[in-house]
Amino acid sequence: MSLRVVLAPGLSVARTTREEDILRVAVDMVIFSVRDGAPGAAGSQGPRGSGVLHSRAALKVLLVRRGVPPFAGRWAIPGGFLKENEGLEEAAKRELREETGVSAVYLEQLYTFGDPGRDPRGRVLSVGYMALLRPGEGAGVPTAGGDAAEAAWFDAHKPPSLAFDHSGILDYARQRLRWKLEWTTAGFGLVPKCFTLTELQRVFEAVLGRDIDKRNFRRKVLGLGVLRATKETRREGLARPARVFEFLPARFEKLRERGVLFPF
Repeated sequence: MSLRVVLAPGLSVARTTREEDILRVAVDMVIFSVRDGAPGAAGSQGPRGSGVLHSRAALKVLLVRRGVPPFAGRWAIPGGFLKENEGLEEAAKRELREETGVSAVYLEQLYTFGDPGRDPRGRVLSVGYMALLRPGEGAGVPTAGGDAAEAAWFDAHKPPSLAFDHSGILDYARQRLRWKLEWTTAGFGLVPKCFTLTELQRVFEAVLGRDIDKRNFRRKVLGLGVLRATKETRREGLARPARVFEFLPARFEKLRERGVLFPF
């Protein structure tokens, strides 16, 4: 008896005589972005489109409301089954376009989730991905498509009850993102390409879920030498205009080679 791996309905790579031996492969995407909005707020239809982070910025995750069984009407992470002759990352990007209208985002493979009871339809392996969107990237109002009846942004720290094992996948992705702040450029993938120190601090605070001392944060970040001041300034509230910076990834890579991490 052989195991049949099904890539999409009607497609398989081996024969079997038992339905319970079918193994399906899916991709699921945890899409993070730091957006304006109070932490803990209910699902929202999108941020301001300016790409500027304001004082109530929060880490958001993009979820879709399932339009078909199982778990019809429940919120879930966007995803779907792998097609024949389709790579995993290609499938992830396709599902993003079909179910949310979001494309051309950064994707990183997270983990493979394979608990036997994770999907009531049968044996399904899910390859999880994490996507990071800068403020203003993607649709301001997410577009639902495919099997999704609705798409909306939610506070990543306080999401609604999710279908399948997606709560565990989200928890894993959120913890991975926290770790990546220390030794990768992930934090800079969530700020505008040009940003103020206040905006950068808001991103780190949103991901970590806690406040950071302003003076220490600025001293540590500037001391690393991975930012370059531009000629641009940006007014934030009633204070004097703030200097705008850009990130220097080549300098960061040199620091990482020496074992220097972000001390936050």
